[in-house]
Amino acid sequence: MDFPVSKVAARIAATIKFARPCPFGAPGHTSNAIRGFPRGIVPAVLACAVAFSGTVFGSEAPLTLAEAQRRAVERSRQIPAQNSAAIASREMAAAARQLPDPVLKLGIDNLPVNGPDQFSLTNDFMTMRRIGVMQEFTRSEKRQLRAQRFEREAEKSLADKTATVATVQREAALAWLDRYYAEAMAAVLAQQAKEAKLEIIATEGAYRAGRGNQADVIAAHSAAVGLEDQASEFDRRIRTAKTALARWAGSEAADAQLADKPAIDIIRLDTGSLDTELAHHPQIAVLRKQEEIATTEARIARADKKADWSLEVMYSQRGPAYSNMVSVGVSIPLQWDQKKRQDRELASKLAVADQVRAEREEALRAHIAEVHAMVVEWESGRERLARYEREIIPLAKERTRSTLAAYQGGKTSVTELLMGRRNEIEVRMQAVRLEMETARLWAQLNFLFPADDAATHADILPAATPAREPK
Repeated sequence: MDFPVSKVAARIAATIKFARPCPFGAPGHTSNAIRGFPRGIVPAVLACAVAFSGTVFGSEAPLTLAEAQRRAVERSRQIPAQNSAAIASREMAAAARQLPDPVLKLGIDNLPVNGPDQFSLTNDFMTMRRIGVMQEFTRSEKRQLRAQRFEREAEKSLADKTATVATVQREAALAWLDRYYAEAMAAVLAQQAKEAKLEIIATEGAYRAGRGNQADVIAAHSAAVGLEDQASEFDRRIRTAKTALARWAGSEAADAQLADKPAIDIIRLDTGSLDTELAHHPQIAVLRKQEEIATTEARIARADKKADWSLEVMYSQRGPAYSNMVSVGVSIPLQWDQKKRQDRELASKLAVADQVRAEREEALRAHIAEVHAMVVEWESGRERLARYEREIIPLAKERTRSTLAAYQGGKTSVTELLMGRRNEIEVRMQAVRLEMETARLWAQLNFLFPADDAATHADILPAATPAREPK
């Protein structure tokens, strides 16, 4: 928060100003305002006020772009969601490796419903009370492939997490830069507005002295009003930028003082091996994991062409006059028409795998072209910025100074002076806009990958654990 140190200092100064030696009295004479205070109390109070103000200002460090990104990553709920998705897939992978649960079978066979033995469980020799267990034995290859599919799902969730971290950091950086440059443009306009007020005073003085005309006064007022209108527009932009920054870094970041801008002339990408680096981009990594999932599903469909079998053991109890029985059975599905079922399912999964592979390759090509274009624009922006700083802005300043000198010497009109002033304002604003566009390109390029890849996977996912009871 902004501590009103200036107000405190002003009040203290107002209290102690009478303690200075009076030039009309004795050197030791002081005002009644502080008479009775121990000697040295006022310097002590001032020292405490200065120390307290330094503590307050020191505790409120400016918000850097890196700090805004760190807060945005900490506040994001999508990152824990991806962690949960990965854990869920790991749990399903552990379950998929197990055999299906056995089936308990209970029943009564051949119960009479009429005659002398109606509903008797023991009189008829065919009546049996049975209990049995059936177990399906899924092939180990199928169980391993199904577990691998869930493992690929977990890896895809981690790839989504990496992409989410990069997106959050990139959006937070763009929000920080938008606010920084909106305030920078507002500062340029504020400086020019102060000079415009001075020009109004000068033109009005010249008009009253008979050295100017009323049109010059109106033109000066019109220029000042135009600057005020632009200031209102940039005030709106600042409020909008603060809202966007608060969405990522929290409400505290909305009114926090921003630190200096980062260096936008260096990116973390190697432009010489850009195609190789972009092949590992988080979004491309997600598509690659989707391709691996589709390939694993095709392998599962191929393994399903080999049928599983089930074993059943049953114990049947008859009446006391008859023997009890044990039954053993094996069940095997008959895949009598694989060409129209299993083969079609396998062909469908292979086609899906080809589809995902083609989409990944197309997305990689589009991403490479887009990033190359952004690099060209960023390098062009850097070159133009250097030209603005080296030539265009100094020339605009020199034109304004020369026009002002000519106006003060009575060699030109206020219209020419205002035109020079507007030209300098426009040049400065163009420079700030160009720097903002270049900075946004820098952020989009610099944060294609997470700024701290190690922190992306800081939460080590646990191995599959027994299922927990839902809360």
